[in-house]
Amino acid sequence: MTPSPDAAVPVTSDLPGEAPAGAAATAGEPQLVRGMKGYKRSRLGRNLIAAIAVGVGLGAIILLSLLIVPEGFVVVLAAVTAIGTWELAGALRRGAGIRVSLPVLLAGGQAVVWLSWPFGVRGAAIALTATVLGCLIWRMREGAAHFVRDIGASLFVAVYVPLLVAFAVQLTVAPQGVGRVLTFLLCVIASDVGGYAAGVVAGRHPMAPTISPKKSWEGFAGSLVAGMIAGSLCVALFFGVPWYWGILVGALLVATATLGDLVESLVKRDLGIKDMGTLLPGHGGLMDRLDSLLPTAFVAWAVLGLVVPVA
Repeated sequence: MTPSPDAAVPVTSDLPGEAPAGAAATAGEPQLVRGMKGYKRSRLGRNLIAAIAVGVGLGAIILLSLLIVPEGFVVVLAAVTAIGTWELAGALRRGAGIRVSLPVLLAGGQAVVWLSWPFGVRGAAIALTATVLGCLIWRMREGAAHFVRDIGASLFVAVYVPLLVAFAVQLTVAPQGVGRVLTFLLCVIASDVGGYAAGVVAGRHPMAPTISPKKSWEGFAGSLVAGMIAGSLCVALFFGVPWYWGILVGALLVATATLGDLVESLVKRDLGIKDMGTLLPGHGGLMDRLDSLLPTAFVAWAVLGLVVPVA
């Protein structure tokens, strides 16, 4: 996936209170100029070639699994659930000393994913409830200290990763599942590309400066335009639905993807960490790529279920 939409505003790190790189060298320059230079440095600071290679590799895995054996994508989603759960649990431990019920979450997360295939939302709900009960029992062994904190974090992980992934499973196994998954993914990718381009060219007004200083309203506008175009093309080509329904689909998916990105930024700021992990060169952890996708999977399942009803 491409970087998220950013504005040409002064760049800070994801950690509170850290100055932009090279701030001393740019002292006295106009704020916007410093922001543009900092922006460029921040983007070139990561291994761009590695980031592109990883993005292409992930895209190839997704496309191959969908086009060869669509249900094989469920295997990919199950692996994503396990890795994402592990990374988020590690981030909570590193950043705030929170110890979630990891063995239960790993096992329960797989149950949520796999039971949602044959049994739908009912299967996911049963598996999630069993996971919650398992977390309560597992955490009892360590006594009362921080019990509520740790259990609350365990429930957050269970809902944020496995349950939201289960809606991507529902997209996959539904009639015209390949089209549904591609619509979901292409709208998010278009949102990222459109927002990135618009933010670089015209970004001036920060969207949420206290959460993600580099996001701009201009970038969000670019995301909306690109996402609505992608949505219109997808619903017309994949489902034969009038193109204007794609405007609604694209707009909702872009808005959710943007909010999902901001939510994870808040989580990382609260924990005082830059990335959720180090698995993907140039990207950080897998969870750093899932931030916009996880909540959008639910919205895609819901809105496509209305626009293109499942028989």
